Amino acid sequence: MSHALSLLDATVRRSSTHLIRDVTWQAPVGSHWAVLGPNGAGKSTALRLAGGWWYPTTGTVDILGERLGRVELQRLRRRIGWVDPRQRLGDHPVAELVLSGVTASNGLLPRWTPESAELARLEELLELTGMAAKRDRRWSALSQGERARTLIARALINEPELLLLDEPTTGLDLPGRERLLGVIDRLRAAQPGLTTVLVTHHVEEIAASTSDVLLLKEGRVLASGPVDETLTSGNLSALYDLPVSLEKVHGRWFALCI
Repeated sequence: MSHALSLLDATVRRSSTHLIRDVTWQAPVGSHWAVLGPNGAGKSTALRLAGGWWYPTTGTVDILGERLGRVELQRLRRRIGWVDPRQRLGDHPVAELVLSGVTASNGLLPRWTPESAELARLEELLELTGMAAKRDRRWSALSQGERARTLIARALINEPELLLLDEPTTGLDLPGRERLLGVIDRLRAAQPGLTTVLVTHHVEEIAASTSDVLLLKEGRVLASGPVDETLTSGNLSALYDLPVSLEKVHGRWFALCI
């Protein structure tokens, strides 16, 4: 398997509306993507296809070597981690919430006992996401950034091969955003075989470890490829229909309308 994701001429239509049209996008195993575009560009639709939650109306979608429509979805989804900051979990301690990802439940199941490997994985992920000191804090007492980091740890507990992050910095202030992007950078360094896709509206929310970028506009691919070649002032200007100046500072990108 050379590609974790392969969309070929994928179109999603609802009634007479095309959410995406003829999208071709291939993400090699171990690559780290940002999907960028304005509202209504088709970012969430592309992510739902990548997660096996939606089927294309036409075209094909292969996820981790499996063709949508020819694979048992529950088995496939166990290989995919999904992080949506709008998700709300029960008011349980952080450690329990992360472990509950093993059983895909909201809190620990009665009479279920985690295995030693799962407990070791829990400790590893709490350290990785900076949540070890808050392992006993309940969901209701967490900040938005802490909740996002807990959700990332929970998504990783089953050691997925593909991690999808749907606007993970939504609602975060500047320190919260930077801590979360730091977690994403550390995660990518610690697990080089993991393929990641991060959807965002903003250039500033693209992590420094990003390898590639997909630019979507009006449901179509405007540009796709290595981030340093694809994320340019010209492409961003075309994406947003206004002149954009782009700067790279300390490995991060910042855009300004001019």
